[in-house]
Order: sequence, then structure tokens, then C-alpha cells
Amino acid sequence: MIRRTFAFLILAAAGIAQAQSYPAKPIRMIIPSTPGGGTDFVGRLLSTRLAELNGWTVVPDNKPGAGTALGLAEAARSPNAGYDLVVAQTDNVSLIPLLVKVAYDPLKDLTPVALVATTPMVLIVPDNSPYKTLDDVIRAARAEPGKLSYGTSGTGGAVHIAIELLQLSGNFKMQHIPYKGSSPALADLLGGHLQFAGSSISSAASLLAAGKIRALAVTSPKRNPALPNVPTVAESGYKDYSVVSYYGIMAPAGLPQPVVTRLNADINKILQRPDVRSALLAQGLEPARATADEFGALIRADIQKSRDIITHANIKVEQ
Repeated sequence: MIRRTFAFLILAAAGIAQAQSYPAKPIRMIIPSTPGGGTDFVGRLLSTRLAELNGWTVVPDNKPGAGTALGLAEAARSPNAGYDLVVAQTDNVSLIPLLVKVAYDPLKDLTPVALVATTPMVLIVPDNSPYKTLDDVIRAARAEPGKLSYGTSGTGGAVHIAIELLQLSGNFKMQHIPYKGSSPALADLLGGHLQFAGSSISSAASLLAAGKIRALAVTSPKRNPALPNVPTVAESGYKDYSVVSYYGIMAPAGLPQPVVTRLNADINKILQRPDVRSALLAQGLEPARATADEFGALIRADIQKSRDIITHANIKVEQ
């Protein structure tokens, strides 16, 4: 017993020493997307602020591909010493691994470090649409099932899940048109090829500001600060409806707990800064502080909720 306690104390001391000396070299922030958009924004914001806070060198590294799964796979096979972090979000953690074969298990191959922000999707129509409210769209879709088409950034993404859940809740059906990203979906919405679409707030922000598209609802339980005049789906009569995406930081599995604790504390400290909060809110992202364990619990719950929706809506990805 004494020998076992002594061994534990040695390991604990080693962990504390590692945290105190961390980092001894530059940290890579893997951003599993192209420049632009919410994932890139979060990764670059945190890279800059961690460097400012501690004098560290944090290098953003865009690794797009496979619907943002490529960057997660690279993080999962990286050394677990805290020098490879990755921006994780709903699509690449809670959705894609349920629909296609990926080179990582989000629950086994990655360590939750810190929750950064949550954000709803925004449901939109062109500015010249005859539909002025979400209820207008739903009534039209019920009258002619499958005639109205809606666009998303891809099959099985958070926007697709949000609209499928809305169709299940409202007992109506539209035709899903998946795109390879938000930009082409929004372009076809503007071009009149779609009657309805969903998007992240950050992707739709410039078109909303220019008055080229109209926001009908957001998918969160409460209104989003970036769109205070836009009602929630719940306000439209679906009181239990809620689909919210998250952004967070993860690392390879087995990251030493003292390093997890240090990174979580520093990121939460950054999220308290008024300028950081303002920058996130301007993108429709609501800052969300949590412990690493709380972030892990959120991921597990979100995966289960996504699995249920995918099963009930019979969502499949052609491979």
C-alpha cells in the first residue's frame, strides 16, 4: 500500500511539473475548415488570445476536407503532449461519425478541453419570398408535400438535422438539396433555385445585413443576441424544439490532466474578456464557459440526440 501511494505521488508530481513547464514549444491549433466561417473564426481568435495571455506561440493550421473530419482525424493521431489542439464542433464530433466512416472515434480518440461557444442555425428565405413567417413556409409545405425545396451545407450536418427535426415536429415534408458548403446553398437561394434554407448565423450575416435574405427563425430555445428581432422556432409553436451547435477545443486522447486543466482555465479566462465576448456575439456565437468534464458530458448527450434524429428521419449519406 505504501509503495502504491508513493508511486501515485510520483506520478502526480510529474504531472504538476509538466503543467508548470508547458508549453516548451509552439502549439498548433488545427482548424478543420477553409479560412472564413465560424470554425476558422474560433480557431484564429483563440490562437491570438492564448498568445496574448501567456506569451505562447500558437500557430493556426487550416486542415479542411471530408466535411471537417480530416482535421479531427489528424488531431486524433497526433502526440498527446498538448502541442496539437483542434477546433471541434457539432458536425465533426456529433454528426459526421454517425453517418460515415471516419478515422477517429470522438469519444475514444479525442480529449475534451474547453467549450467555447454555442450557436443556433438561422432559417431563411430570399428577400422577395412570399413567405413572411416560418408558419407561412410550414403551411405551404403541408399543402404540397415535397414541392418546396430547402438547401443546406451538406447531408447530415447540423443545419440538415435542424430542419429534419422541424419537419418531424411540424408534420410536413420538403425536398432536401444538399450542397458542399454554405456559400453555394446561399447562392442558389438568392438565385431563386431554393425556397428555403438553413445556415449558421456567421455564414448568413453579410446577406442578412444587406437585406438580401430574410431570417424567419433561429433554432435555439431563446433569441440570439446577433438577431434579437428574429423569433425562435419555439416561439412559432414548437415549444420543445431546440437545435444548437457548439464550438470547442479538443486534443488527442490521453492528454495529461494538468495540461487539460491549464488549457481549460486559460480559455475560460479569455472568454470572460469583454472584447472576446463582443467578437463572438457579433458572429452569432454565444460564449459558453464549462469545465472539460462538462464539455465531455455535452458531447455525449449531443451524440445521443443526433443519433435519435438520424434514426427517426432515416438520414443516410451516399458514399
